[in-house]
Amino acid sequence: MAGQAQVVMRAEWQDLAEERLLDAAALLAAQRWAAAYYICGYAVECGLKACLVKYVENKPHIVFGSKEFSRDCWTHSLTELLKQCELKDIRDADGLASPALGLNWQTAGQWNEDSRYRKMSKANAEKLYEAITHPTDGVMKWIRKFW
Repeated sequence: MAGQAQVVMRAEWQDLAEERLLDAAALLAAQRWAAAYYICGYAVECGLKACLVKYVENKPHIVFGSKEFSRDCWTHSLTELLKQCELKDIRDADGLASPALGLNWQTAGQWNEDSRYRKMSKANAEKLYEAITHPTDGVMKWIRKFW
């Protein structure tokens, strides 16, 4: 079935997000800064895709409301994924209410798919990991409320 898309369920996206966090921690421990940075971003992406599946489950008509909707879900852009599942405004409001969360989202928002082609410093990799995993104001803690 090469070339065919595979359907990934919400629980699978959640598991992938958690696994990518473990992968990132292992890569940080191994001093693989660029790989850790890259995988951290994928943890957030997988988490947001779990949110997107939940969004579609609660509003199945949305899939047919716009022929671009499904196409636009095939993205690595964290901002676009937030928009697709109508969480961007909530994220923005929560970031204003909690400046630490806002800063952590700002850090996470600097990640993009092209980071796989860049060298990354230890400081940048650790900063992104901390922004995502912070126990009270972390990006993943916030995402888990919506997935």
